[in-house]
Amino acid sequence: MKYESIRRSMIEAAKQMEHYRLISLCGGNVSVRTPDGSILVTPSGMGYENMQPEDICVLDAEGHEVECIHRPSSDTAALVYIFQHRPDIHALIHTHQPYATAVGFVTDYFPPCLVTQIDALRGGVHVAPFTVSSDIGMGILTVEHAHESLAVILRGHGVMAMGCTLDACLTAAVYLEESSQTYLAALSAHAVIEPLPDDVVAAEAGDMEQWMRYLQGKGV
Repeated sequence: MKYESIRRSMIEAAKQMEHYRLISLCGGNVSVRTPDGSILVTPSGMGYENMQPEDICVLDAEGHEVECIHRPSSDTAALVYIFQHRPDIHALIHTHQPYATAVGFVTDYFPPCLVTQIDALRGGVHVAPFTVSSDIGMGILTVEHAHESLAVILRGHGVMAMGCTLDACLTAAVYLEESSQTYLAALSAHAVIEPLPDDVVAAEAGDMEQWMRYLQGKGV
């Protein structure tokens, strides 16, 4: 089976989304751009626990179906748009994680103020305006609001995490949720949260190669 190892990695990442409570049931999706330019996407409306490698949908670079026994994710148009406009991105994880989504209701920008947030996301995280689910607008707004971060909070919807590997995506999503929980707890205690200075953020973030060495190059 073509791309079998990538397909299995995608299913494992999807199960990890459930493990870390970033989604429920069949919510969210996982997608990967392969070295030859194909796009692999999890199918629409299918639970991850029993998903098999052959269930993963294979598309061409324009989003046309090449090998699909199920409908690809309803967000496929948005996912393809992101891949087309971010050549540095090779993996996407879309979640409905509750704490990060809640942050999107209280601010337009989650400022860099926590170590794991800065390490995994490269700094602060912007909040994109609401778009109807399954609309290409989700992809357009993700590209517009990503800036240097490895995630965008989608107001009233969830998170789009991105990276050069699937593992970097999952790490970004998990640490965004953890840091969002801390941020909201501090806000509920009426704390005044000061963003860290730019030079401190840059020093903590380091460069992407350094972060990938920390992750030991894991993932697709």
